[in-house]
Amino acid sequence: MSDEYDSPWKVALERYFPEFMEFYFPVIFDDIDWTSGYDFLDKELQQVTRDAELGRRYVDKLVRVRRLCGDEGWVYVHIEVQGDIENVFARRMFTYHYRLFDRYDKPLASLAVLADTSPGWHPDSFGYELYGCRMRFDFPAVKLLDWESKTDQLLDSNNAFALVTAVHLLTKKTQGKLRSDTQPRFA
Repeated sequence: MSDEYDSPWKVALERYFPEFMEFYFPVIFDDIDWTSGYDFLDKELQQVTRDAELGRRYVDKLVRVRRLCGDEGWVYVHIEVQGDIENVFARRMFTYHYRLFDRYDKPLASLAVLADTSPGWHPDSFGYELYGCRMRFDFPAVKLLDWESKTDQLLDSNNAFALVTAVHLLTKKTQGKLRSDTQPRFA
C-alpha cells in the first residue's frame, strides 16, 4: 500500500497559504501585503509547465501576491513540494522559473519544500558555465527532515503547517510498516 501525499499537501496549501508562508518562509511572509489577498494561478502554471515535464512532482502552485512596498506590483510565488530525490529537480525549478518570468515579465520567487527522507539531499541551485558564459539560479528550499527532532514542538504549535509537517514526518517514518494487529478486520 502506498501513502498518498499529493492531495493533503494541495488541500493544506490552498486552505492555509498564509500559514504555509509564515511557517516555512517567514521573511517572505513578512514582506507580503496579506490585506490585498492572493490568487492561485493553477491554469497559468499548467500552461507554462505542460511541455516541461521534468520528473515526478508532488505539488506545484503558482500564487499571486502583493508586496507591502506596493511599488513593485504583483509578485508571482512558485511553490513546489518535492517528495523524492530527483537529479533533475533543481533544473526543473530553473525551467519553471524562467518560463514564468518570460511569460509574465514579473518578479518571481521560486520556493521548494523538500519532503523526502534523505538527509544529504538539499538542492537549492542550478547552474552551468560554458566558454566564460555563466548562469546560476538559487532558490530557497526548506527540508522537512530538519524538523524531525522537534515533533513535540510541531504538535504543540498553533500554525497549521507545523501540524502538516509533523504528520508528514510521522507518516514517512511509518511508511510500509503496517502492523498486522492494526489491519482492518472484515466479517
